[in-house]
Amino acid sequence: MTQFKSDFLRTLSERGFIHQTSDDQGLDNLFATETVTAYIGFDPTAASLHVGSLIQIMMLHWLEKTGHRAVALMGGGTGMVGDPSFKDEARKLMTPEMIQANIDSIKRVFSNYLTFGDGPKDSVMLNNAEWLMPLNYLEFLRDVGQHFSVNRMLSFDSVKQRLDREQSLSFLEFNYMILQAYDFVELNKRYDVKLQMGGSDQWGNIVNGIDLGHRLGTPQLYALTSPLLTTASGAKMGKSLNGAIWLNEDMLSAYDFWQYWRNTEDADVERFLKLYTTLPLDEIARVVAGDINEAKKRLATEVTAMLRGREAAEGAAETARATFETGKLDLSLPTAEVNHAELNAGIGVLNALVKVGLATSNGEARRHISSGAVRVNDAVIDDDKLVLADNALLAEGVIKLSIGKKRHALLKPV
Repeated sequence: MTQFKSDFLRTLSERGFIHQTSDDQGLDNLFATETVTAYIGFDPTAASLHVGSLIQIMMLHWLEKTGHRAVALMGGGTGMVGDPSFKDEARKLMTPEMIQANIDSIKRVFSNYLTFGDGPKDSVMLNNAEWLMPLNYLEFLRDVGQHFSVNRMLSFDSVKQRLDREQSLSFLEFNYMILQAYDFVELNKRYDVKLQMGGSDQWGNIVNGIDLGHRLGTPQLYALTSPLLTTASGAKMGKSLNGAIWLNEDMLSAYDFWQYWRNTEDADVERFLKLYTTLPLDEIARVVAGDINEAKKRLATEVTAMLRGREAAEGAAETARATFETGKLDLSLPTAEVNHAELNAGIGVLNALVKVGLATSNGEARRHISSGAVRVNDAVIDDDKLVLADNALLAEGVIKLSIGKKRHALLKPV
């Protein structure tokens, strides 16, 4: 492992963030001798990012914390034409108003990790629509497009894999490569950005930007990528049995977010403490040397505290303790409201499980029941046609629904 002298690269290296750089020594010298402005791009196709983006946000956090300037770039311009994700159905094209609403929503999360402002080292959030929207297509093709070799672009792993699977490769894919490279050059010109960071799957796109900079006379640019993270069992970060683990509070409760981290696999606890918290390394070593379940609780509380605040994190931890350790009903569990009249008429247990977010569909809820995992008010049920009504309300005025031992929610009539 390279021994870095700059605070930023040394911190990233020690905590497991670095997969590859374009020039270890050159980048280390840069960080050791000047205030560096670096960026990571994010896709504003939803009102929130999910846990899969958190490693990138933490890289920007450490960049700012070690005295450098972080740029969170929102793909508002590229978002206008949709993401070339090669799914069965193309993503719905968004209007500028929809994109801006998503960016405003996403920025609320970044504000917990970065200090935005007008100071020389304050972080900034930019939108690539600033320079992409005014582009003249023919001039862009002449001045920028001439520097890209289709032969070379076809050699990238991301492209070769699609061709090997005999999947169609759209013209949009190539446009994205060119536009991302152009973003890097424009960010250098406008904001003195010298480093682009991203996941390891972005390496080819980032290097494209460095090469374009060389051809257009831009000062030396650099690349740094993080490992593409999966859990110890090979699952992709950011997904759970119940869908995406969103970062925004209005899309996922603090309790559910805390619980996601509490359920971390044993083999991942130390790695995740290094990546997703700011605990000193010697303290992390002490935490993981003790009881593994206590270490998981500490991980969950520290990650949640950074995102949602210490009070919300400790509240989620206490809710979990009351629910799992004392058996008491905690009314701060995730709660879905149902109209009194609807409950009087009776609501099917499948519908109820979907309504409280414990299942994404009636079919999934039915499978949970058939496996014996579903409980209503702590009693196991085996009838997927069960109807819940007023007589199922506990003394606290709610119905408690559970899947397994760790997933609970409340149904509350209003």
